[in-house]
Amino acid sequence: VIPIVNENDTVTTDEIRFGDNDTLAALVTTLIEADVLILLTDQSGLFTADPRIDPAATLVSEARAGDPELEVMAGGAGSGISRGGMLTKVLAAKRAARSGVSTIIASGRENHVLTRLAAGEAVGTALLAPAASLGSRKQWLADHVRLAGRLHLDAGAVHALAAEGRSLLPIGVVAVDGRFERGEVVGCFAPGGREIARGLVNYDAVETARILRQPSSAIENILGYVDDAELIHRDNLVLLG
Repeated sequence: VIPIVNENDTVTTDEIRFGDNDTLAALVTTLIEADVLILLTDQSGLFTADPRIDPAATLVSEARAGDPELEVMAGGAGSGISRGGMLTKVLAAKRAARSGVSTIIASGRENHVLTRLAAGEAVGTALLAPAASLGSRKQWLADHVRLAGRLHLDAGAVHALAAEGRSLLPIGVVAVDGRFERGEVVGCFAPGGREIARGLVNYDAVETARILRQPSSAIENILGYVDDAELIHRDNLVLLG
């Protein structure tokens, strides 16, 4: 049975953005606990560069779904036939990989492509998931399509989260964007603008703006109360590969 899921223009305006169907496919893959995600496009798979422009581009037969080089290879909006482009398919594969699901990107123009893939034939590009996957709670955090706000971190906070697995403290936040309430999902961004994590925030946007760059010991003096020493506790935070 092959479920075909597509964004519905009559109930959402998100289709004006590239990649909705690829993202949706990854979310459905996680929801139904599928063994593999297959994304069919108008290209033979992921190439080292755009083969329509670079004659030296070669097909990537297999790679780790979380490899950051894949996003560089896939840059660009793609053709008019495959609206999402290759980049959104790589990002969808990365999302599916968090649940332990590998992705195959192949051409829908290949004869009997699904039958051949089911038989184990190497067709297109296989983007492999890591052996370990996220728990359901952190998968839920990682899969949030819309963020309530953004926290911009300094280099020290990025290191504490990514290398040491620590909670996010107010002192490591240099700026805040958006209007969010306590308990909503916000993104954590490195100095270069890349999102490195997201999680459930312990203070609303106004409170966060008042305590950023401050040690946790100063929260009570600034706000008149303290709910948590952490802006985002590590149990409520997921790192993005």
